[in-house]
Amino acid sequence: MQDDVLQRVLEIVETDPHSGPSLNLYALLSTLKMENSGYLYMLRKLRDLSPEHRRIAYGLMELMARNGNQGAEWEAAMRTIDAAIKRG
Repeated sequence: MQDDVLQRVLEIVETDPHSGPSLNLYALLSTLKMENSGYLYMLRKLRDLSPEHRRIAYGLMELMARNGNQGAEWEAAMRTIDAAIKRG
């Protein structure tokens, strides 16, 4: 995967797909693929995350800032995470 942060999100989602952190990070990931909408994510949702999970969220935002939220590796990671959420 492009970045360790995507692997960490996948591990969280696969452990408990319907947990608060999984769904919150998944919502952030879902917005990071929508550049035209301005990456709309309610920042107050970060309050619902533990400090550890917030660091992962910040890592995802940094990945987007480096244009890492596009391309084959990003798409493959998103497909895997999408499937894990849907299987949940």
